[in-house]
This record gives sequence, C-alpha cells and structure tokens, in this order.
Amino acid sequence: MSDSHQTTLNLKEMHDLSVLRMLAGNQRFVERMAAEDPGFFGRLEKGQTPHTLWIGCSDSRVSTDVITDTEPGSLFVHRNIANMVVHTDFNVLSAIDYAVNHLNVQHIVVCGHYNCGGVAASLEAAELGLIDNWLRNIKDVYRLHAAELNAIVDKKERTARLVELNVMEQVYNVCKTYTVQKAWREHGRPFVHGWVYDLKTGLLKDLAVNISGRRDLEEIYRFDVDQTIGSEH
Repeated sequence: MSDSHQTTLNLKEMHDLSVLRMLAGNQRFVERMAAEDPGFFGRLEKGQTPHTLWIGCSDSRVSTDVITDTEPGSLFVHRNIANMVVHTDFNVLSAIDYAVNHLNVQHIVVCGHYNCGGVAASLEAAELGLIDNWLRNIKDVYRLHAAELNAIVDKKERTARLVELNVMEQVYNVCKTYTVQKAWREHGRPFVHGWVYDLKTGLLKDLAVNISGRRDLEEIYRFDVDQTIGSEH
C-alpha cells in the first residue's frame, strides 16, 4: 500500500499509553481547575501578562511551572538544550524581543540544572552528530574558564561547575543583546538573573548574577556608548 493510502490509526490502536495518559491528565486538569477556579480559563483566554521570561533547558525533569509553583500566565518560557543564548539563534532572540518589547516582562531568568546531559556531553570527545554544533557553544564556555575547571579533579564536580559557569555566560549573552540594552535605557528593565536547579533536592540556587544595566557589561559589548571604545576618559 502506498503512503498516500495508508490508514490513520487512532491512539488506542497504536497502544500508546503514554499519550493516552496525557490526554486523560488534561481532562483531569480541566475538571480540577473548573472546580477550584471557574474563571481560570476565561482569564487565560483574554491574554497573558507574564512577569518573567524563563530561559531553561529542554530536560524533561525540569518543568518550569512545577518547580516554581506558578500558574499558567506567569512565565513566558523558552527552552533548548542546556539553556543556551546563542547570538545566531533567532529563536531565542525572538523570544527575548517579544518578552521584553511586547509582554513587558520585568525579569529574565536563565536557569540551568545539575546533571545536565548537554553540559556533560560537551566535555566528551565523542562525535554525536548535528548536536555537536550546538555543544560547541558550551565548549567555548569551558575554554573561557579552563584554568578554574581544569583544577577540579572530580569529573562530577567539574561538570557541576561548568553548569554554573554556563548559566553565568548565558546571562551575559542575554545582556549583550540590543533588545535588552535598549529596554534598560528606555524603561530601566528587565532585571536578568542566573539560577541552577538541583534535581537531587528540588531547590533553585541563585548564582548571585543579577544584572540591571549595561554598567555590568564589558565596554566592548555596550551599545550607544558616549564615545569611541577604548578612548581616554
């Protein structure tokens, strides 16, 4: 039988219980919310006013709404492998632009997590395929902090530290964007933060990287400087 004449199977025929459980879970969610808050879906339908853009990892163990105990509508979320902010990735750049210029978020959080598969893979020499191009960005973070990381003997501890350093670098990458710097100049927002989620304890760790203006950036990355970079002050 040709592809154009194949019969479409329903989920029960495919015996895909995981998908059926999700659909059943959705039904329970709707029933629970209708009982607890009858106006919940009506409010969501009218639009979103999130206070924070969350840039996190795609890892299935890190469910943003769950670990922060926030309701739908509170967080505008972008996720990718190892919570990267790459200057050539128009996906994350568009998310930042929309969150800052149209949703008027007050905060941007870059959140990584310990035991991150993407970070661990970046430390290996194995060829993994297309993802190697993405992991190269994490390898660049390692190169920037090689002295510190190479001094850590335990591989697990070294990987955990790279998770933290990667979050810090992605925070700075957020701040290097024209979108964020323009918003700082015109509105005094957003505040950009770096956190790490600990899968073992369930707790978020604040890395104390909290940036609110271009004064925290190296001069070479600042837009609209008053004079030529490197000139005498």
